[in-house]
Amino acid sequence: MDLMAEYRRAGLFLEAGDPAEAARILEPVIEADPGNAGVRLQLALAYFGSAQLRRAETELRTLVERDPSDHFAHHVLGRTLERLSRPTEALPHLRLAVAMSPKSDYRDALTRVAARVGTTKRRLPDSAGW
Repeated sequence: MDLMAEYRRAGLFLEAGDPAEAARILEPVIEADPGNAGVRLQLALAYFGSAQLRRAETELRTLVERDPSDHFAHHVLGRTLERLSRPTEALPHLRLAVAMSPKSDYRDALTRVAARVGTTKRRLPDSAGW
């Protein structure tokens, strides 16, 4: 199997709006190259996009365990936990993502989840990060 070709093919399915097919293509790729963070992230995004949220959570937890400074993985893990109706677990990951990279979509997710669990706005990081 040409891993790079399969990775690219999966990307085309993600772009075309078929994350379930992308996940199906990526599963053997990650089995063949389990240390590849790029493939693992793409697989997590495919799972997230196809509402296979527990599978997405597993992949994302592996990513943040291997690289705690990966703000995007923290953000997507937080969003995954939010979609799984586990906002209290989502909040620390969303806070970390904003602290590392205060992007507007990160801040929006943090604000939404913080409001859901009753965290006051004054406790959220400001645009400078804290």
